[in-house]
Amino acid sequence: MKKWLQAIVFLMWSCLVLSCTSQQLVADPDALDRIPVVYDKGYRIGAFGLEKLHPFDIGKYQKIHRGLKKAGVLNEENEHRPEPLARETLLLVHSQDYLETLKSPAWVAVYLEAPAVRLLPKRMLKRSLIDPFILASGGTLKASRLALDHGAAINLGGGYHHAKPESGEGFCVIADVPIAIRKLQKEGEIKRALVVDTDIHQGNGTIVCLEDDPSTFTFSMHESGIYPVPKETGDRDVSVPAGVTDDAYMRSLKHWLPKVIAKSKPDIVFYVSGCDALAGDPLANGTMTHEGIARRDAYVLAECRKRKIPFVMTLAGGYSKDAWQAQYKSIVGLMKKEDVTSP
Repeated sequence: MKKWLQAIVFLMWSCLVLSCTSQQLVADPDALDRIPVVYDKGYRIGAFGLEKLHPFDIGKYQKIHRGLKKAGVLNEENEHRPEPLARETLLLVHSQDYLETLKSPAWVAVYLEAPAVRLLPKRMLKRSLIDPFILASGGTLKASRLALDHGAAINLGGGYHHAKPESGEGFCVIADVPIAIRKLQKEGEIKRALVVDTDIHQGNGTIVCLEDDPSTFTFSMHESGIYPVPKETGDRDVSVPAGVTDDAYMRSLKHWLPKVIAKSKPDIVFYVSGCDALAGDPLANGTMTHEGIARRDAYVLAECRKRKIPFVMTLAGGYSKDAWQAQYKSIVGLMKKEDVTSP
């Protein structure tokens, strides 16, 4: 074969190989949904072991982050770092007097329901407890900005839905979701916001922060008869029974969520995705499974995407030993576009 003919054959073969390789490279990213994820190791609370006296797993965020990295769904392409909320941003929801109480170990011990916190020096209180809450709350704001740009984003923290303008409670001291809403509204990025709260404890603080405001809508699905008692009155409160199962929960969620979205007409949805409805949670009575939590989260995201509404996920509560695993599996499912929404 003449050299020029050999060259043409080689060139055609090379083009074919490159084309196939290119298709392969394009296909790999399509197997994953590169949802932006916000996290910082500064989310972790630490106070000489005193934090272990509270039932919340302080290491939950770190465990989920490590698992996502290991699973290959999180890398430098979609991982983002937050900035702590500035004081003027905190003041969009919280009062000056309340922020001053966060310098007092005695007051913070009450808010966190952890009496041992009273023993902390003020300097350690700020560095080890308050600063992580403010940083993780900054993560919710960062995630909301990313959601506006990318359609969805996840903060591996936040969802402090018991914090109120003038007080903290239930291991919540910063009202991260209401603050993010007010900040985006102030900047003209959004007009209306919907908060979908599936933590098994009512988001009473979020309701108080946003009450009597027609530009926001609070939807909470929670177990009646457990903390907080009495409940606040949100825009749509749905009680689930003690012992709620995956299927029962999904039937209720599928009934109410489309109605709530249609009524609220939001520019953005903040999803407070606590997993304390899991079987074995010491602070609730649900019987949901890891698969049920994944189905729940995937359904909320799918309903938002169907309507092209930006979706912001925060992690909120969950007190069983396997809570982090349930949320880790759920996020992996969201990233891998697994269809877990059907009954």
